[in-house]
Amino acid sequence: MFRKESFTAVSLERMITSGELLPDDDMPSERVLMERFGVGRPAIREAMQSLANKGLVSISHGERAKVLRLTAKSIFRQVDLTAKIMLSQSADSLEHLKSARIFFERGMAREAAQRASANDISDLRAIIERQRLSLGQAEEFIDADMEFHTRIAQISGNPIYVAVSEAMLAWLKEYHTEMLIWTGKEKFTLAEHDEIVDRLEANDVDGSEMALLNHLERSRALYAK
Repeated sequence: MFRKESFTAVSLERMITSGELLPDDDMPSERVLMERFGVGRPAIREAMQSLANKGLVSISHGERAKVLRLTAKSIFRQVDLTAKIMLSQSADSLEHLKSARIFFERGMAREAAQRASANDISDLRAIIERQRLSLGQAEEFIDADMEFHTRIAQISGNPIYVAVSEAMLAWLKEYHTEMLIWTGKEKFTLAEHDEIVDRLEANDVDGSEMALLNHLERSRALYAK
């Protein structure tokens, strides 16, 4: 048998998944929901908190809960903490994530080489220049590095690819060591980024993949527990 709270949570979810309530709609008042489902205020509040924990609604004190507009990015945010805990508990998980990133980004490079516009190439070169100007500033350099790789994923035009890229890079950032800041090592990254963009601009599918693969294989040691 379902507890009343569990039954109520499932019923509230169904109101959203069925389209009865749409993104940005206010949830009905507690009183309306209590009457509709025949439960007390505690069951409604617990069910509403369950929806908030799943990222389906937002709850603000003194206001009606609001149905959230789900995106690939917001879905990955829901598992962000869980993913970081998993990575912290297992060296194998971190290695698996590095391998998954390389597999994913090789595909992104091939896709980008076929789709990259002049504007895409200009954006990537601007990111490299900002990264070059941040030499000696570890946080800014790494942020620009993450932006570069995510911008390649954006060329696909697929928001799910972008969300996957952002999520994996954010999880890996937790384990980025100071090895990147060794004198001269940053220049390898900049040169490799330049090579990747050159291959993308030439619409060289195999060359783009190989340039990115060489870059990630060299840098995978920068992420360690």
